[in-house]
Amino acid sequence: MGHSALREAAAGGNVALGRSGLVVLAFGNLSVADHSAGVMAIKASGVDYARLSPDDIVVLDIASGDVIEGAGRPSTDAATHLAIYRAFEGVGGVVHTHSAYATSWAQACRPIPCLGTTHADHFRGPVPVTRPLTATEIGGEYEAATGRVIVEQFSAGVDSDDVPGVLVAQHGPFAWGRTAEEALAAAVALEHVAAIATHQAAIGSLEPLPEVLRDRHFRRKHGPGAYYGQDRPETPDRPLAAGSPR
Repeated sequence: MGHSALREAAAGGNVALGRSGLVVLAFGNLSVADHSAGVMAIKASGVDYARLSPDDIVVLDIASGDVIEGAGRPSTDAATHLAIYRAFEGVGGVVHTHSAYATSWAQACRPIPCLGTTHADHFRGPVPVTRPLTATEIGGEYEAATGRVIVEQFSAGVDSDDVPGVLVAQHGPFAWGRTAEEALAAAVALEHVAAIATHQAAIGSLEPLPEVLRDRHFRRKHGPGAYYGQDRPETPDRPLAAGSPR
């Protein structure tokens, strides 16, 4: 994928993110990666979603983090996205939001437990929360440190393919997928299961879903034995649609 196509994909993805209901003002961002070319595209910092175009997209080298195309300053969260791409080679899209329910769980520093089959359809287990950043990390390369604690969380035994999202403690959610489309769908699902868990907590029961039922629901949609939906070719450049089934 050339840089022009990558910037168009990132612009389209960010416009879809802006329409998804997950963001307010310019809070949040979506990036797209082309691992074969070693580059990532992300929106420029502070640009409003309603007027965003490919000209507002900045391309960075994944290995070095250097800007290689685009006139604006990249999103302040670019270093966090880069850390995810460096660690998870199968990830081709990353979404960060401050959506209300998922951010509430992040600010409470609590993982979202897998309570029912809606959660299990998208996340094979709890959506984890990172450890809080230290004062040194906050005072240093803050956004890069945010990426490191995400990677650290998944290095501890959580599979980034089985759980395509995380809550950054005291901050907010990040979600990802093989494509920008999948990343946005994961972000939509993450907010939805966070809302369900919040409502269930108000009722009073937070009993985790039995693992056998959790795994059955997850495997219906994911992996070699998946049988949900219709067979369709791998087309990463399909037009982005928020909430598309995974």
